[in-house]
Amino acid sequence: MKERICQVPLKGWLKGCFWGLLYVLFVLWVAWGDWSSLCWLVLLPVVVDMFTTKLIPWSWWHRYKPLPDSTGKETNPKANARLFVVLSWIDAIVFALVAVYFINLYLFQNYQIPSSSLEKSLRVGDYLFVSKASYGPRVPNTPLSMPLVQHTFPIWLGGGKSYIEHPQWEYKRLAGWDSPKKGDIVVFNFPAGDTVCLKMQNPDYYTLCHYYGRRTVWQREDVFGKVVTRPVDRRENYVKRCVGAPADSLMIRGGVIYTRTTSTDWQAEPAREGLQRNYLIQTDGHLLSSSYLDKIGISKDDRRQEKTGLYHFPLTQAMRHELEKNQHIISIVEETSQYGGAVYPLGHNDWTRDDYGPIYLPQRGDQVLIDNNNYWLYKRIADAYEHQPIAIGETYTFRMNYYWMMGDNRHNSADSRYWGFVPEDHIVGRPVFVWLSIDKDRPWLKGHIRWNRLGMGAAD
Repeated sequence: MKERICQVPLKGWLKGCFWGLLYVLFVLWVAWGDWSSLCWLVLLPVVVDMFTTKLIPWSWWHRYKPLPDSTGKETNPKANARLFVVLSWIDAIVFALVAVYFINLYLFQNYQIPSSSLEKSLRVGDYLFVSKASYGPRVPNTPLSMPLVQHTFPIWLGGGKSYIEHPQWEYKRLAGWDSPKKGDIVVFNFPAGDTVCLKMQNPDYYTLCHYYGRRTVWQREDVFGKVVTRPVDRRENYVKRCVGAPADSLMIRGGVIYTRTTSTDWQAEPAREGLQRNYLIQTDGHLLSSSYLDKIGISKDDRRQEKTGLYHFPLTQAMRHELEKNQHIISIVEETSQYGGAVYPLGHNDWTRDDYGPIYLPQRGDQVLIDNNNYWLYKRIADAYEHQPIAIGETYTFRMNYYWMMGDNRHNSADSRYWGFVPEDHIVGRPVFVWLSIDKDRPWLKGHIRWNRLGMGAAD
């Protein structure tokens, strides 16, 4: 052993010390606030050994490497070129998967904007760099999972679950340097995604049960598909804007969000350039051309024509003012709330998407007296997120912080108005910047890549 240690070059010791220090810092990060995790430090000698003495034969498969001498004759009796190549590929793939697993878990991940709920703040086709360290990365609920796959293998890999349900770990979040604030754009796991109909995932399971009945949803597998459940970290990723933080009271009046804290009065949300609502646009019979709508900024997916001369578009205030300049347009009327359908808690209020609340967003440790007015509002929190009983007339103590998330495209966004609070254990991370943006409505040489959005900040 002494001879083996003496044979380690200085470069090996430097590498061993560097990676050993990183490992110690990582374990301290993971163990912060729960020092039992310091037991992982017992693996420190193993980490150092990888770069120094190599008592553990990490590269055992190198024994099959062909080693020709100067005459070209093979000098390694165990040489097997084909086996060496196969094992080299396996080693590289395993290393890459492990590296990607830990990077995606603790540092950052890629996220693609799939829907228009945040238009024009974030565009459909934007690819985001999402920082998990900002709010503190979560220790995974399901640690045995395939990297880069959220919950289901693609068809070409056979489909099926991409994770093993057991073991499942309790919720724990490592130290970050911030927490979600009002105005932040946040990536989170879909709270209503704990139960999913595989053939009809939009609208969500609870909305389907509200409109069709739970018995129908479970019996009509040919229509809705098999009903499955998913742990928190395997639910779909959503991205919305945080409009309400823990300990806030929130209400919506005339489509405008108002919030207050115990020390402030009701305050309207700040005006945002990208905020959109749906409008009915009546023309004198004149057809609005595709080139004109492109100029205004209305995407093809948002273009609806009810009948000749009547259009149905989401518009920002700037887009509305631009349309008002068109001499062929007779009227522009905001879409009424009847288009929005039932809101959370489904079947237990007469609120609408544009006139909602007021409600209180619970903070960890809050004690609230449960009555007929708030029982259904908080029942899902107690049943689905905190797994403790709730009863009218009793005081309920909340175990987590809760947020209210909404899209900037207010009339085309399935958000907290429809499925309720976002628990802190569902928070994934903060989008930092757009690293790629694809406009599917345009050909490759005519704006398919939105070059002006590359590197654009995504958190505001």
